[in-house]
Amino acid sequence: MQVLENEVLKVAISANGAELQSIYHKTVQLEYLWQGDPVVWPRKAPVLFPIVGKVKNNEYTVTDKKYSLTQHGFARDRMFDCIHFTNTSCTYRLSHSEASLLVFPFEFELDVIYTIEGESLTVSYRVFNPSTSKELYFSIGAHPGFNCPLVEGETFEDYYLEFEKSEKLSRVLLEGGLRSDASEEVLLTNKKLPLSADLFTVKDAIVVSGLYSECISLKSKKSSHGLHFNYKNYPWFGIWSKPGPFICLEPWMGVADDIHSDGNFIKKEGIQSLKPNTENLFSYSISLF
Repeated sequence: MQVLENEVLKVAISANGAELQSIYHKTVQLEYLWQGDPVVWPRKAPVLFPIVGKVKNNEYTVTDKKYSLTQHGFARDRMFDCIHFTNTSCTYRLSHSEASLLVFPFEFELDVIYTIEGESLTVSYRVFNPSTSKELYFSIGAHPGFNCPLVEGETFEDYYLEFEKSEKLSRVLLEGGLRSDASEEVLLTNKKLPLSADLFTVKDAIVVSGLYSECISLKSKKSSHGLHFNYKNYPWFGIWSKPGPFICLEPWMGVADDIHSDGNFIKKEGIQSLKPNTENLFSYSISLF
């Protein structure tokens, strides 16, 4: 466990999954990160790699060979190595192994980098392809859960999400975790989405693509505490609750298979690729208030 700390924030990260364990605002004495509950949802902020969501039947093919991966991939359940640490920044690394190659036939190096400055936490993913000859295909995404309500005495329904720009949200409806052919509009009022259990109890996550906004804010109708969630160039975004008392804001470079998927991983919707000996960087940030 590594702990980052400055005059405002105290952030804890576990080597298991390189997963956030706490985002604590020292000035207002509030824990912003969902602390996990095995009855509701035991995780806090898993890293989704090398897939986001499900592959159909938990199977996929690469050059006609079949492999198996469960939802959101294996990184969230693997031990990472801490390769860099200061009071305000740390880097965790996971690399391919004999075990990973049995379920994911690509060499890779995944760094998860945490940096705090003032009231903000930045999370970056560096994906590197160490192969000398083979292209790397993957997806990656974030899945942090935030306490909702943040303040004692408030309820989940006292909160809303405010989008940076006007959006027409077309929600892809899910069938067993896979994208169906159906969708429906999620109505916003003045760029605001009021939170309620009904949004998630029957239809699971709100999965959308093509957002114009690069910031979504979690705000309360009753108090001044919340957060700004900043992201950029993520083609897909997920919003999820069990329902409450938490809300997940999830920028994705990739998405679950649809119900018609033939399992071809290289042609998978949203798949990312890296040529040999190249890397790419993805990031998001959380600013507390």
